[in-house]
Amino acid sequence: MKTVIFYNGRIIDPANTDTPHRDEIRVADGKILSADGDAPTDALRYDLGGKWITPGLIDMHVHLREPGAEYKETIASGTAAAAAGGFTAVACMPNTAPVNDCASVTRHILELARGCRARVYPVGSISARSEGKALADYGEMKEAGAVALSDDGLPVLDSQLMRRALEYSASYDMRVISHSEESSLSRNGCMNEGETSTLLGLKGIPAAAEAIMVFREIALAELTGVAVHIAHVSTAASLNLIREAKKRGVGVTAETAPHYFSLTDEAVLGYNSNAKMNPPLRGTVDREAIKEALADGTLDAIATDHAPHSDLEKEVEFSLAANGIIGLQTALPLTLELVRQGTITAEMMVKLLSSTPAAILGVAGGSLKVGSPADITVIDPEKCYRFTRDGILSKSANSPFLDWQLQGKAVLTMMGGRITHSELSPDIS
Repeated sequence: MKTVIFYNGRIIDPANTDTPHRDEIRVADGKILSADGDAPTDALRYDLGGKWITPGLIDMHVHLREPGAEYKETIASGTAAAAAGGFTAVACMPNTAPVNDCASVTRHILELARGCRARVYPVGSISARSEGKALADYGEMKEAGAVALSDDGLPVLDSQLMRRALEYSASYDMRVISHSEESSLSRNGCMNEGETSTLLGLKGIPAAAEAIMVFREIALAELTGVAVHIAHVSTAASLNLIREAKKRGVGVTAETAPHYFSLTDEAVLGYNSNAKMNPPLRGTVDREAIKEALADGTLDAIATDHAPHSDLEKEVEFSLAANGIIGLQTALPLTLELVRQGTITAEMMVKLLSSTPAAILGVAGGSLKVGSPADITVIDPEKCYRFTRDGILSKSANSPFLDWQLQGKAVLTMMGGRITHSELSPDIS
């Protein structure tokens, strides 16, 4: 395999202090090489013309639907969408059929992922069959390749079980990812509780439904001394709790998703089921609080919560429509909008989308350090385009961003030295 050289780009690698002193990135045999010395004469050279080169993006929260709902998404189609969005790795939630609660399902997922366009990191379930009654076998899932634990889509309502999950997970160095929802408050709700839900006559879900469970998870992390990760944070109230917990030294990390800092619950007007998700889109105050929390470090990661559904689940009465949207191909441009606004820097963006997710999950990546796997994303922050169904590589198209004019795109994605998506051509010698 020929050496590949990326040059004349802006290298953004906040996890590696050596990178600012380099003016090119070299790749061979699946690894990042030192740029010292002469390059091979037959190397493939890419003149990036000022485009950004970053560690491969890592999405720590996706739903790939396989096994069990392949008509919505497969691991192959999901990782194709990931590569097109600049992601070199994704962590897939366990709410498949069967649930990923044992080694055999974990191994099956990894076998299906072999040869796909992004690394796939299975997340095992906290409880057997995600029923919230008994713990799954973390040891066998870890040995099979699971990297974290979650019953995402379902909250663990039994506080004693969640305490045991944290204690048990620590033995295997696997982070517990909490779907924080007090279901007695959210039950039968289908959007945020507020003016818009009243206007539409839809039953709302109060912000407290999330914040109450976030408070519990923080209390349990403090009790056990074991870190917990809060998924898809959507409310200012939850962020205040997380911020104060971090000040006290509690082991808590948290993520949000691009739709929570890009939209409000007004996107539901017209009963738009492509704007229905759980937790729901919130109000303007919550959206602005999320931006502030990304800027001040309260939020550690941005994850898509990519949740493909077919028209069968979405083109129905709003209250009956499935929760969730696709997000792998829109996450980068939506996050770049925060950079353009001055909310976060480009370096912070790379931390949120790459280096910190790698650290939380305990997986490789997040750096362009010499000797590390050549997982690389090349970004054109100026590229403008319309996001249409024709450009979606997922098997589903349930996105509230359809037909939006977006700016910023991954124009080349490389995983382990293999180019998995490219809109660039090497120099012609």
